[in-house]
Amino acid sequence: MRLVSLNVSLPRTMTIRGQSVETGIFKTPVTGPQTVSILNVTGDGQADLTVHGGVDKAIYGYPVEHYPYWQDFLGRTNFTYGQFGENLTTEGLLEDAVHIGDQFRVGTAVLQVSQPRVPCFKLGIRMNDPRFLKPFLNSGRVGFYFRVLETGVVQAGDTIELVTPDPARISIVEVLRLYFADTDDLAGARRAADLPALAARWRDSFQERLELHDQES
Repeated sequence: MRLVSLNVSLPRTMTIRGQSVETGIFKTPVTGPQTVSILNVTGDGQADLTVHGGVDKAIYGYPVEHYPYWQDFLGRTNFTYGQFGENLTTEGLLEDAVHIGDQFRVGTAVLQVSQPRVPCFKLGIRMNDPRFLKPFLNSGRVGFYFRVLETGVVQAGDTIELVTPDPARISIVEVLRLYFADTDDLAGARRAADLPALAARWRDSFQERLELHDQES
């Protein structure tokens, strides 16, 4: 497993359909070592902090293996690393084998998987296709967010090492299934709600589902 590309962008303001939109989704590759802090990578920033960024979504990773799929899907060949707004373009980490709570060493930083990525309209802006969000989410090729357990320095080409697998072994694909598709799987929802490493908003959502079921039964 390795870090193919490290990508950053500070927020910029764009005019979309007559409206001003601030976004940091236009990531571009950077060379050389960069510092990873608790909230981001040097030179990177998130625009709307009510839905982006924060401790649970400090770093976004996306598998390079998905690039050919989306190029074929969209009929495009002009993708560059950072195309999906990811900080880390990774090789060897796929959603069915990456688990919530898994801890990885990248360079000298230690990152922990915290949640899947759910796209907002800004990904449609980035892809120049507002209809892209639904197939992106439905495909399961969504990537994953990390929280930073140990700050450090990373750069493209670094090895990505699994240092501590999470014992619950709930994959990104599984969490997506429980959240969006199999909403009646209460046993699965309970497992997710009890998962300490899952981002707080996701745990709260699963817990609310369980409480609503208890009230209705």
